[in-house]
Amino acid sequence: MRSRYAAYALNLPDYIIKTTHPDNPAYQSNQKKWTKELQAFSIHTQFIGLEIFTFTEKKNEAFVTFKATLSQNGQDISFTEKSRFLKKNNQWLYASGIVSINSRL
Repeated sequence: MRSRYAAYALNLPDYIIKTTHPDNPAYQSNQKKWTKELQAFSIHTQFIGLEIFTFTEKKNEAFVTFKATLSQNGQDISFTEKSRFLKKNNQWLYASGIVSINSRL
């Protein structure tokens, strides 16, 4: 989770794409278009902080609850999410998340 947050903050879309599970609803087969969308998000977002609340791991599935503190154009766009990661080829991939805006799940 921390590495994906850092990748967004450092505008590293290839890492975000590489660590997203193909079954994730946000996954896009047109990676050129997806890369541009990720870059635009990173460029226009201030990444202020990441706080991990909980982490649970099983053999091939993990859950992380966290708060990402972000802003765009002076607007607070922070959110709390419970993320689900699945292990594929010995790598954790972001599969899905339940988002709550400006509150803790």
